[in-house]
Amino acid sequence: MTISTTRRRAGSAPAPSAPSSTDPGRDCPLCPRLVDFREAQRAREPSWFNAPVPSFGDPDARVLIVGLAPGLQGANRTGRPFTGDYAGELLYGTLLKYGFANGRFEARPDDGLTLVDCRISNAVRCVPPQNKPLPAEINQCRAFLGATIAAMPRLRSIVALGRISHDTLLKLLGLRAATAPFGHGAVHQAGAVRLYDSYHCSRYNTNTGVLTTEMFHAVFARVKAEMD
Repeated sequence: MTISTTRRRAGSAPAPSAPSSTDPGRDCPLCPRLVDFREAQRAREPSWFNAPVPSFGDPDARVLIVGLAPGLQGANRTGRPFTGDYAGELLYGTLLKYGFANGRFEARPDDGLTLVDCRISNAVRCVPPQNKPLPAEINQCRAFLGATIAAMPRLRSIVALGRISHDTLLKLLGLRAATAPFGHGAVHQAGAVRLYDSYHCSRYNTNTGVLTTEMFHAVFARVKAEMD
């Protein structure tokens, strides 16, 4: 498994929650389009988080879940991955069901929910317009995800939510797209780490029937079974 650990810090303003060495600074300047969008959101909604969203959970966890990017009214507003929009309701409900979380999910960062042997991050840490990061932005932010993975010494399972997360993880794990194609429920081995694919738990995918609750649960049931 080959992990990029290049760290490119930017910005010195303190984040509302203390950043770690694996997270970009609050005013990260690496992606000009995302910077402009972030500044516009800060002016429009000054009480929102409006910054690169840090990973959530213990770095000593064995499971890492990787989403696409913060949602505008979800993590970009609350500062915690998958918190404040529908995707979080399905994700955290599933984590509670399979023992990867404790407490009660109330779609706010102070709800007291904790993760169990699990961590959540995103391929892109800043909210993109229309929830669509550009390829250059995905590439620019990949170093932070690489650093996140490298900082998890007990990591054994990664769940990729959607094709973009899958593709960026292939590059970090040293896998070839031809031998590790994306597909819901697919599993790929990268050294000691297993990569599990899932369709993203977005409202669009669930409303259109691309992803059902049962399909999503099946992925995490397999992760749990193969960990025990």
